[in-house]
Formats: sequence, structure tokens, C-alpha cells
Amino acid sequence: MTSNYRSWPMILALGVVTIPLVLMYVYLFVDTVTNTAPGSVVPHEFTGEHWRFLWETLPGRPSIYVATLNTFVFATATTLIVLAISSTAGYAISRLNVPFRAFFLAGVMVLHAFPTVTLIIAIFLILQFIGLYNTLIGVILVKAALELPFGIWIMKGFYDTVPWEIEMAGIQDGASRLTVWRKLVLPQVMPAVMALGIFSFLAGWSEFILPLVLAPDNKVQVLSVYLAALIADDNNFDMALFKSVGVFYVVPVIIMFLFFQGKLMSIYGGGTKG
Repeated sequence: MTSNYRSWPMILALGVVTIPLVLMYVYLFVDTVTNTAPGSVVPHEFTGEHWRFLWETLPGRPSIYVATLNTFVFATATTLIVLAISSTAGYAISRLNVPFRAFFLAGVMVLHAFPTVTLIIAIFLILQFIGLYNTLIGVILVKAALELPFGIWIMKGFYDTVPWEIEMAGIQDGASRLTVWRKLVLPQVMPAVMALGIFSFLAGWSEFILPLVLAPDNKVQVLSVYLAALIADDNNFDMALFKSVGVFYVVPVIIMFLFFQGKLMSIYGGGTKG
């Protein structure tokens, strides 16, 4: 009881900070389904016209469902590549006597800290040279490559926390190194795998610069580029429509956070060893 009483000031302080943010998002949604008179903040009528992008294709823009599918494919493929490579590379660095291991780890951190925008011209030229410019697969490979340093470092840290005795027991029973990794070690770091997967998916879902520069065509346009094009269109600018598409874009992220917030926090429980 005393502990609960002492926690009330913290709960109150967090509530004071959080309530305005929640009200802001609530008002944003209400604003997308209502019309408000100029100079007023109180809606005077309900309307669905601001969500017309759901049943009609906007001039000069792809279908919202094409953009949504492209975004989902982009985020999902990026996540799968990052998980597959990070989970194996992190294990190799953590457990195997890899040559130049310290140098490689330092390089991974440098790559993770390196600003993406400084590489954009070189990446653009490379994709043009290999024929993957303006394709979804090209931007997926680039995004996955840029997310890998973070994924490898995190997974390596989690593997460091797994006791050697688990692997030794499996090897003594005659299991191969691959079987030991797949059946004994990987389940121990599954919270990290899930958290890394969520982070990678959200990073892909919210990516803007790479799709804008490397895949600008309407056929491969993602939601972030679709949204930016609406506010850049001076001839058909519609703030209410822009806000509605923004709500449509952010809803999956909010839902994912509500369901997986516990998994996201687990990434801070490991991955701290160098």
C-alpha cells in the first residue's frame, strides 16, 4: 500500500505530460471526419470526404492500397533479411574465433553511426549500374544493409549472455553446431529476435529518404512518399486529406506498439556486452 501511495506523484506527473499528447491525437482523428469553420476549432459537421482516398485514386497518385502493399512488402522483406543475417552473424561473432573480430565489431559500430544521407549518391549510382534503381527489391536491399550493423551488434550482445554450458551439453550429446544454435541457443535469445524484428519493421515502415530517392515511381511508391507528395502538390493541396492519410499511415504503428511494447523493452535487457 505504501509503495502504491509513493508511486502516485510519478503517475500524476506522467499523466500531466501524456494527456495533452493523447488529446492531440484524438483531435487529429476528429478533425479528419469533420469540417470546421475557418477561425474555429470546434467542428460543425461530420463528413467522410477527407477519407475519399480509400475508395478513389487521387489525381497523379497511385492507389492507396498499392502504396500500402508496397510499404508492407518493403518493411517485411527488410525485417526478414535483417533477422536472418543478424541472428547468424551475431552468433558467429559471439561464439566463434573469427579473425579480426575486434576490428569487425568496431567497423559495425562505425557503419551504424554513419549518416545514411552521405551515402545516398553512391547508392544511387550503384543501383543504376546493376539495374535495381526504381525497384522495390533495390531499396529493400539498401535498407536491410543499413539496418544490419545495429542488428548484428544487438544479437551479438544477447548471445554473449547465453551460458556456454548449454552449447557444451548439446555438443557432448552429438549434436552439430548448427543444431545446437537452432534448437538450444536461438530459443534463449528469442526475445531479442522478436524485438529486433519489430524495430526493423518499424524502421522500414517509416523510411522516407531511401524510397523517395531510389524508388520514386508510382508503381513502387510507399506510404511515406505518398504522404509527402500530397503536401508538395500546390495545385491540389488539401490539408484535411493530408491529415487523414497521415492517420491511416500511423495507425498500424500504434497498434503494433500497443501489442508488442513489452517485447520492445526486452531489447534493453541484453546486447550490452562488447
